[in-house]
Amino acid sequence: MTPTEAAESTEPAVTPPAEGTQDAPWHHLDRRMLLIRPVLDLVKSLPVLLGALLFGHGEPWQWIGLVFTAIAVFTGVSHVLTSRYRITESQVEWRTGLLQRKQRAIPRDRIRTVDVTSEPKHRLFSLAAARIGTGRHSHGKGPGKDELVLDAVTTAEAQRLRTLLLHRKTEAVAAATEAAAPPEQLIAAVDKRWLRYAPFTLSGLAVVGAVVGTVYHFAHELHFDPVQFSLVQAVVGHFADTPVWLSLVVAAVGLLVLVSLLSIGGYVLSFWNFRLTREPAGTLHVRRGLITTRSVSIEEDRLRGAEIREPLPLRLAGGARCVAIAAGLREGKSADKGGSLLLPPAPLVRTHEVVAEVLGEDPVATPLVRHPRRALYRRLSRAVLGVLLLAAALYGLAWLGALPDWPWQAALVLVPFAALVGWDRYRGLGHALTGRYLVTRSGSLDRGTAAVRCDGLTGIVVERSYFQRRAGLVTLIAPVAAGKGKYQVLDVGEAAGLALADRALPGLLTPFLTADRDRG
Repeated sequence: MTPTEAAESTEPAVTPPAEGTQDAPWHHLDRRMLLIRPVLDLVKSLPVLLGALLFGHGEPWQWIGLVFTAIAVFTGVSHVLTSRYRITESQVEWRTGLLQRKQRAIPRDRIRTVDVTSEPKHRLFSLAAARIGTGRHSHGKGPGKDELVLDAVTTAEAQRLRTLLLHRKTEAVAAATEAAAPPEQLIAAVDKRWLRYAPFTLSGLAVVGAVVGTVYHFAHELHFDPVQFSLVQAVVGHFADTPVWLSLVVAAVGLLVLVSLLSIGGYVLSFWNFRLTREPAGTLHVRRGLITTRSVSIEEDRLRGAEIREPLPLRLAGGARCVAIAAGLREGKSADKGGSLLLPPAPLVRTHEVVAEVLGEDPVATPLVRHPRRALYRRLSRAVLGVLLLAAALYGLAWLGALPDWPWQAALVLVPFAALVGWDRYRGLGHALTGRYLVTRSGSLDRGTAAVRCDGLTGIVVERSYFQRRAGLVTLIAPVAAGKGKYQVLDVGEAAGLALADRALPGLLTPFLTADRDRG
């Protein structure tokens, strides 16, 4: 990270409109959104509206629900009618509001992302939503002060905005460059055979959990017992006459099939028509989605590395996903939700090919240095001790009569599995320094191998807990203004860790190493 970039990241992204920009034309949101927005607002207000109509019975609060719905529809319509934006040589300006005027401006040299999303409501009229951001993380839901969301522009206008803002060009130059530019280079495209990896992502398990939780919540709120359904009673009665082991097997197989089908469906919805391309202007462009399409651009100048993620089920199937480590790019709770995805779950070999194509080399494939045996003892003790403490707590509750005996017995059964996870976590530890990249790997249930450019690091933090000092181990933390924000080299030998840090950022730790030698 250069000093200039560091200075930019500390300055506010929102500035007042610049003077001398009156010649730039103002653009309005597409009026066809007026056919969609009122319907969406009515659907959102449907619970309040139905409650007022069905249970109001002429009471005064019935009109409050109707007024609330009318205000919601009026607000949505006025937003479409009054919102307008323009692009000057120095910034993007946005204005909206009928009763309360709002105005926002973002300098063009701060813009890092232009995400183009087309949901079903947009695709009815070939519209899209363009989210213009500075890359700074906003707290809470919805767009913050560092984002502009133009939620009703044509797809052609959205692509024009992406080209214009990310490539830092004037409108005339952008149009001329786009007309004369050679075709984009295809790096990766989704393969139908990759669907076999979808069940191993376990994304369907989250859907099942969400549905069960929602049903339970509404049943509890309405004081309704789902067992009263005749179908549920028939299923429960059938399993009551079946041996327990057979019931468990049937339930497990049924859950596995359901989760697999939902995972395959989620894979198709998220990654249909996935394409990773390189544009002539030095930008990586990702397009994906079946019902809701998304288009994300990543400037190669802001790439700080790449990471290959291998959750345990996906790793056992020989698959992985690839994400970019880029400055100014929003990192989602997962690679699928964020804008950093370079390749969906695919064969591990293919992810390495994508890393090599994107970075010009594949540092992630570098043979890693194993960590000392003392790190294995830490991994085993931390994994097993947690399960033993849980078993002890459950045993205490059972001894007091608050719980039966089987919970603490079941916890003891997990001890061998915890030890296996600890051993696998040790096997996953590794690091290397190859060329200009620092490579680190860790994890078992969610293993990740990250390659971060050394010139993108903002420093090196050396951590040593009490138990690490006794074992002669340290943890290196490499902060970077991209991706997760920091990447760790866990439980490396003290001498090897300090040498690695000194090689990654020469001279940074020299005063501390010299002081240690003088004290020695």
